[in-house]
Order: sequence, then structure tokens, then C-alpha cells
Amino acid sequence: MLPTKRPPSPSGAGAEDGGDAKRPRLGESGTTDDRALPPPQEIDEDLHSRQLAVYGRETMRRLFASHVLVSGLNGLGAEIAKNLALAGVKSITIHDVKNVEMWDLSANFFLSEDDVGKNRAVACVAKLQELNNAVLISTLTEELTTEHLSKFQAVVFTDISLDKAYEFDDYCHSHQPPISFIRTQVCGLFGSVFCDFGPNFTVLDVDGEDPHTGIIASISSDNPAIVSCVDDERLEFQDGDLVVFSEVHGMAELNDGKPRKVKNARPFSFSIEEDTSKFGNYIKGGIVTQVKEPKVLCFKTLRDAIRDPGDFLLSDFSKFERSPVLHLAFQALDKFMKDCGRYPVAGCEEDAQSFLKISADINEASVDRKLESIDEKLLRQFASGSRAVLNPMSAMFGGIVGQEVVKACSGKFHPLYQFFYFDSVESLPTHPLDPQDLKPSNSRYDAQVSVFGSKIQKKLEEANAFVVGSGALGCEFLKNLALMGVACSGKGKLTITDDDIIEKSNLSRQFLFRDWNIGQAKSTVAATAASVINPSLLVDALQNRACPETENVFDDTFWEGLDVVINALDNVNARMYMDQRCLYFSKPLLESGTLGAKCNTQMVIPRLTENYGASRDPPEKQAPMCTVHSFPHNIDHCLTWARSEFEGLLEKTPNEVNSYLSNPAQYAAAMRKAGDAQARELLERVSECLDKDRCSTFDDCITWARMKFEDYFSNRVKQLTFTFPEDAATSTGTPFWSAPKRFPRALQFSAADTSHLNFIMSASILRAESFGIAIPDRAKNTSKLADVVKKVKVHMFEPKKGVNIVTDEKATNLSSTSVDDVSVIDDLLAKLEEYAKRLPSGFQMKPIQFEKDDDTNFHMDLISGFANMRARNYSIPEVDKLKAKFIAGRIIPAIATSTAMATGLVCLELYKVIDGKHPIEDYRNTFANLALPLFSMAEPVPAKETEHQNLSWTVWDRWCIKRNLTIAELLQWLAEKGLTAYSISCGTSILYNSMFPRHKDRLNKKVVDVAKEVAKVEIPEYRSHLDICVACEDENENDVDIPVVSVYFR
Repeated sequence: MLPTKRPPSPSGAGAEDGGDAKRPRLGESGTTDDRALPPPQEIDEDLHSRQLAVYGRETMRRLFASHVLVSGLNGLGAEIAKNLALAGVKSITIHDVKNVEMWDLSANFFLSEDDVGKNRAVACVAKLQELNNAVLISTLTEELTTEHLSKFQAVVFTDISLDKAYEFDDYCHSHQPPISFIRTQVCGLFGSVFCDFGPNFTVLDVDGEDPHTGIIASISSDNPAIVSCVDDERLEFQDGDLVVFSEVHGMAELNDGKPRKVKNARPFSFSIEEDTSKFGNYIKGGIVTQVKEPKVLCFKTLRDAIRDPGDFLLSDFSKFERSPVLHLAFQALDKFMKDCGRYPVAGCEEDAQSFLKISADINEASVDRKLESIDEKLLRQFASGSRAVLNPMSAMFGGIVGQEVVKACSGKFHPLYQFFYFDSVESLPTHPLDPQDLKPSNSRYDAQVSVFGSKIQKKLEEANAFVVGSGALGCEFLKNLALMGVACSGKGKLTITDDDIIEKSNLSRQFLFRDWNIGQAKSTVAATAASVINPSLLVDALQNRACPETENVFDDTFWEGLDVVINALDNVNARMYMDQRCLYFSKPLLESGTLGAKCNTQMVIPRLTENYGASRDPPEKQAPMCTVHSFPHNIDHCLTWARSEFEGLLEKTPNEVNSYLSNPAQYAAAMRKAGDAQARELLERVSECLDKDRCSTFDDCITWARMKFEDYFSNRVKQLTFTFPEDAATSTGTPFWSAPKRFPRALQFSAADTSHLNFIMSASILRAESFGIAIPDRAKNTSKLADVVKKVKVHMFEPKKGVNIVTDEKATNLSSTSVDDVSVIDDLLAKLEEYAKRLPSGFQMKPIQFEKDDDTNFHMDLISGFANMRARNYSIPEVDKLKAKFIAGRIIPAIATSTAMATGLVCLELYKVIDGKHPIEDYRNTFANLALPLFSMAEPVPAKETEHQNLSWTVWDRWCIKRNLTIAELLQWLAEKGLTAYSISCGTSILYNSMFPRHKDRLNKKVVDVAKEVAKVEIPEYRSHLDICVACEDENENDVDIPVVSVYFR
């Protein structure tokens, strides 16, 4: 769902380079290096695998060594602390001098009514510690001084005055090494962040993306030289990027490792600032790789930046002039509180006037940045809700600030430079707010009521919501909904469903789960945890997948009773299904997704916006089958092949063996009926498995593994290079081994090579497991393993002539059909009968299903061994087991910060949905990348409208007829709308077509009866209607696409 292209440079958002060309290390000021990379720490890869896929080991180690202060445990402080605990910093000190009030329960999910009167930090510490026992959580409840700050790498303040912020930031900025300072506030529907990471802060990786690469096709002997790359994939280089060359044949001078600047970047070519006319002539090959350089940022202090803030980071270009106004508003709020000792009262005209005067005075004093006009309505809205810390805003800003702390501690990703302001005034109700409707009533929702009024609060509490998925997004949504009061009265209900169970890797971001919940149902645990946050929540937790097979559970009555659907899914197919159901029942769908530091949200609103399925990302490009199997040129190809071989050897073939042994006659009949090359290959694999590859002892398994090594990494390569020698040419005379093909070399097995032995170890252990053979202790002893392997006799391989190796990139099957397939199948089946007789009674193999998240099961050991040996064949850089796990396991990178931000943004839209009267202009779709940072918000695309005479409809419409009518009556019903129906269908069956004379007999029959008779439709008891598609034309015989017609027959 998320874009993969490189977004614009963050420089447009106000980032600057500071200092000269020197490159201090992270956190250095001048030449002092007080924050070099800490000693390597053990990383729990099972727990942090998804986060490691985003950050990498070095960043994680820096995080594990970082001490952070979070001051102000309001809802925003709680969100920030939660995200940092999940990220895994070394310690978090939470500071607060205030006590818990009922007001705080609107946004702080750690608190309950029992905590009222306690210190906010003390009340939160135990529940915060539960999130990650590896993080040291402590409290500080006295007034802060600068001396308290010296032991931290980063400090975050959510609830301090501007004067105090100046004092603390001045200290942090001048400290050696500098302490990263962040001040952030949420005031109703308005929020701000300020970052100061010191005078010289080094960003080690500005975007977190892998360096872009290209496979070279040619290099000109010219000045400047033109580099052309194969058209396998578009280049992602931009002008000014630095690149290095490797593996270039002929023009070897370019292989010197010197970075060269890209010019005139095109989709498949670019120039370099280099005179290659005196270099050797280019012959072939070469890889060009982007060089990612560190970047030094010079931050201003808050005292200086408040007067001269520079460029603001924008999020919504429809509010281009908004940030300067909010810059003024937050200063005015600080002055109001300094003068009055409190926040403005919601809906109070006197306070509003006072706030406007303060704002005007500050603006007048701002000579250089004076605003020509002040939006008084906006400032009134700001003042009225300024005391409220709303949950959705806290979730959003908690994600942003949590990520900024990670940047401060690690140098990973580009920091926010330096101010960011945001508002969501569009979320306010469409009706005028009565000041009496905003008054507190000593309720946990008082803060939210002070912004939205009690009428919206009542609607939230009575809402019927459906959350699909209770993973990372689902946990955050449940927390948000509980705090907002959704479905928290006797009239509302929240249904959540997820068919998954909790695994260890979930715990680093799915924050409602604890280690003692591993193995339990996600939806049940999440619902129970959400009920602890708000005991009034009425939640029904189900373990059903939302799909066509469960429409008896999620039936018409269920759907018709819903007010909103919130997706918390991780795959496109499920999203598409939910989209179609929401379209059908005309229900709002709030969609979101994350990918590492990126997130997006999409609002699908009945009759206003296009649906989710109206626009889709293009499918990911798949490597041709022949490339993966014979001509890999990157590690992804090797890992794709490795996983395929793993599944073939250890899951599919054992399953086939068991299918045969369970019912030989039925299996033989199926193979004979197929009678093709694929059936022949299946039988060959089953035959080999029960004959020459059958294992009875663990030493047999070692022998099998050694022979597999020889087959995969030596014999097959020898056959390939025999069939296509290094100097082979294509039919057009061009070299066969041209880029992107890489000429392979066979491996010579060596027991002294640990990677060779590790392959044998993992392969033999898993082979033994599949045959039910006990695994001896010596299996994991490399020296004893080597002794056995050395005794295995390996026969000399002789390549064969006439072997067919598929080179067609469009081929979808590597099996070659033969005229002898049928007879070969008969021979193989006869042999199988003989092999089966030799087996012990009741023999069955144990198929092994790939499981990536268990580092003790040898699955990833074997797959990474497969891939790296193959990479070695083709001179492709090898990867460690963790990187192999990301690629082969298809792990989606995930972190808590982007998840929190996405759910906060969605819940800001939920206010609009519950109000029910907002125009499309008020809704926002968002794409954000916290790494850059980049925030891009825009109105949703409106639904396409079709018009006919005085009628109009969109994809959201369904024409419902509430009577059991005949086909003739249906035709008449449409004729009254100026439409001539010529065909009626149900599913794939035609119920009526005007061209077929015999169909006239059906005119006087009920539509539903014809459907049952012709289409064999079985309508379940819970459904009272039948859907049909009708093809129509207008009076000019032009086709008109009309909505689905639903005939309610009972």
C-alpha cells in the first residue's frame, strides 16, 4: 500500500548543513567523541526482528545504550514513553510534579480512576515497565533543575513553560556532548514539536533506505562519461548522488572505490564527472552503487529559533499560511498561562478576548516576522481547547516525538528541523458549539468534551464499530477507542476480530500483549487489555477471519447495524474484501497501513469518496523463473530460490509421500489422469525420497546433505556452464553471459569451511526430523560432523549434452513436456509400489512448514546456507542470517512510532465520521515518512458519479426493491427510470436475455425462483435478498452501467 519511490529531499523542509566539510561522529561537538558506538550488546532477534528490519544492529545498539528523560506524564508523555519502551532504550526516567486528575484519563492509558490524587509519574511507572523488562524505568517527582539533565542523551518536555524551556535548552545545547532537547505540546486539536540536537549533529543515514544500485550495460570513453544500465529496473539515482563502481571489466580504473557524482540522471542512464577517454575500453559487467554520506546539522537554540524559526515543516498544503499563526498561538498561550496561572476556559468569551489581545501584542512586537492579519476564528478555537490533551493527537505526536528521540540517540534518519505545527480543526463538529455543552462534569471524557461538546461524546459512546485485526494497528486502535469512549455506553458496541495468536515477535510493537500472553488469541487478549483502560468499553472479541466463508457470522444484520469499520490489516486481499463489504452496505471504512517508518491513511466515506479498490499500487515486480533458478544476479534471487528448495524438499515432497502412502490407488489414478510433465516430476521426487534418498539413520541424513551440496553447488553449475560456456553467444551474436547474467563457478566442498559444514548440519538435522529419526547430540558438533562428512563418497560428475535449461524470461514452468510422460509415469508408479513394501508399517513422513521466528529450529540456518552457497557460485555478496530472515521470511519492517501516528490520524477522522455531516473537503488522506520526516495530507478523491436523465449514482449505490417481483415487473421498474434492460444475471448465470426466445417463458416467474432454478443459488436463512446484475441501455441504445439491484423477497 505504501510508495517505494524515494520522496523529495528533506532539505525543502528547512534542513541545512552546518559547519564545514569535516564529519564529526554522532553527537560530537568539534573533535570530542563522547558517544562512539557502544560495545556490541546481545539483541533478542526473536523479539526485535521487525524493528531490526527498520533500524539495523548498530542503531539498535545505540538505542540500547541511551538514557532518556520524559517530563510531563499527560497523555502525550505517556505515548512517547510507551514508544520508547517498546523501542528498547537503556533507561527512561519519567518526571512529573503534578497529580492525576479525572481530566488526565481522556488520554493517558496507564491511568485509572483509582490513580486520581497520585503523582502522575508514580502512577504510570509499573504499567510502563511491563512493556519491556529490559528497559530500566524510574521516576522523578521533584522540580527539575539543569543538574538533573546531564546523564541523559535526550530529554523530552510535554508540559513546561517557555521560560523553563529556554533555560533547559540553553543548558542542553551548550553541554559537552550536547543533550538532544525536544519540547512538544498538544492543545486540543493543535500540536507542536521543537527539536534542538546541538550545534553539530551528525545524521549517519538520512532516509534509512538501502543504497540504490544498477547493473551496468555500457560505459562510454568520453568526458563526461555516460553510464548505461540494463533495462531490468529503473535507476533511482538523482543528480548529485555519489556512486562507486565495482566488477567493471576493461575500464578497470573505475573499480578504485572513489565516489563519483551523478549528473543528468535518467531512468536507465546517467553521466559521471570523469574523463574516461584515457581509461581502458569497457568490455562487460559492472555494478554501480549509491554512496550514502553522513550529514551535519547545525541546530539553533529555542531562544534563537522562537525569534527566527526559519522554514516550517509543512503537512497540509491547503494550510500553507497556518504554521506562522500557530507559532504565534503557542507563544500567546504561554503568556496567558504566565499571566493567569491557568489555561483559557473552554467557550469563555472573556478568556478568548484576552488571548486575542495577547496574540496581537506578540505579533506587533515581532517586527521581522509580523503577520499582516491574524485568523481570529482559528485563535479562538485554539484557546478554547488548549487545556485538552486529546488521545488521537497524543497518539500522532507520540509517534513523531518518539521517532525524533530515536534519531537523537542513534543518528538514524533525518531529524525534524526544527519546528513542526499541526492542526485538525476540520475534526470539530459541523454544528455550532454551545459553551454550556463544553463544561466539565468530573468525567473521564471531560477533556474531549471541552473540545467537541457532549453531543459528539454521546454519539461516540453509542457507536457500533468493527475493528478488523488486533495486531500492531489493532492494539493502538483499541487503546484509542477506549480512551475516546467509543462503544462505552449500553447502546454502543465494539466488535474486534482476528484469527491469529500472539508470538514473541509481536511484543515489540503490539503493546497490549505481554510475554505471558504468547500463544493466546490476539483479539481476546487485546479486548481484555482495552477493557482495563476503560471498564465501560463494551467489546466483543472474535477469532474469525473476515472473508466470504464467515458471512454467516458477519451477516447482513451485523453489517447493517454498524456505524464505522476500521481496518487494522496487513494484506491487500483482506483489505479488498472489507472494501467490497463496506461498499455493499454503505459503511465508512477507515483504512491505514505501515511499512517501517512510513505510514498512510485513507478515508473511504459513503457517497463522498472513491473506494479503497478504486486505485491500487502496481504489483511488485517478480523475477522471471529462469533468473531465479539459473541466472540469479542479486541475493534476493538466491533467497527466493532457497526458500523454494526448502519447501520442496521438506514440506511438499513429504506431503506428496504421505498422500501416496495414505491411498496409493487414488494417488496413482490422479497422476495418470494428469499425465503431464509436472505429474512426472512429482513422482520422480517421491520415488527418490523413498529409494535412493531414503534415510534410516542420522549418518544417512549427513550423507544426503553432503550429496545435496554437491548437486546444488557443483554439479548443476558444471552442467550450466557446459551447456552455456563463458564465451557462448545468443542467436543474434551477442554474448550469452551479458549483464545482468553472472557467470557461475562450481564450489569445491571443504570440511574446513564453516559455512559448508553449517549447511550440512542444518540440512541433516531437518532431514532427520522429516524422517522421524532421533537427532544425536553430536549432530551439532562440527568436528564430529566433519569426520562423518569426510567419509562420504562423492562420485565424479560428467556434464551431459542436450540438457534443456530454460532461458525464456516469460516461462512460468521449468518442467519440459515429453512424449514419454505417460509411460514414465506408469514406470514410476510401479517402482513406488515396490519401494512402499520396504517401509515399516504405518510409515509417514513429517512435513516441515517454514517458521522464520524460531531461531532454534534450523530453518533459517538452512535457507541462509542455501542462499549464500548459491551467492558464492555467482560471486554475489552474501548476507547474514538476520538479513536472510528479512528477505526469505518476507518480514514487513515495523516500528511502534509509525503505527501510533497512523492510528492517531485515523481517529482524528473518526470524529468526522461520527458527526456524520462533514463534506469531503474536511476529510484527509495522509502519507507520512517519519524517517525524512515528510507529512503529506490531501483531500480524498471523490467518488465518480454516473448520470442518467434525472438520476445519478456512484459506486456506493445499490438499488433495493423491497418486494418479491417477477422478471417482467423488474423490466417495468427499470423502464420507468428510462432504462431498457436486455440482460439479467446472477453470479455467472444468465437469468434473462432478450435475444433468447425461450427466456420469454421466464418473464412471469419470480426473479428469485429463476435464480434458484437456473443459477442453483442457495440463499441462507439469514439473508432476505438476492443480488442481480442488469445490463441496460438508454433511449439512444447506449449502454448504461447501473448499480447492483437487490431484490428483497422476504
